[in-house]
Amino acid sequence: MKIKEYPTHRLVKSEDLNHHGTLYAGRSAEWFVESGFVSASSLINPRNIICFKIHGMCFSSPVKPGECICYTSKIVYTGKSSLIAYIKVTRVSNPDSTIVDGFISFVHVDDNTKPRAHGITIEPETEEDIRLNKEAAELRR
Repeated sequence: MKIKEYPTHRLVKSEDLNHHGTLYAGRSAEWFVESGFVSASSLINPRNIICFKIHGMCFSSPVKPGECICYTSKIVYTGKSSLIAYIKVTRVSNPDSTIVDGFISFVHVDDNTKPRAHGITIEPETEEDIRLNKEAAELRR
């Protein structure tokens, strides 16, 4: 299966800010996980997905109120029951500059929340996707 990207856009409003007047990391983490979940649920029934681990969510610059940002997620690695999403956040006004990025592991589970094989394999084709696939594979070690 080819890797597909899923963009989600957000407007940063006053209720999304911290005491410094910039995007609150907790709100960004919520949107980060939601974005990864969107890509995972494109492959598996959402009722059978749990978020297992956020592998870093590194900010490179603050986000101010009124800015529009884009969370782009894609599944870059699949294990027997796991899926690892890569999420990159950019400003809509400057899509070439990454604000935040990182990985999230999701697990496919049965109705009793026990890991269950999903049978999905992905085929990274671009240089970037091959690199991200290797990075994600290292996270499992």
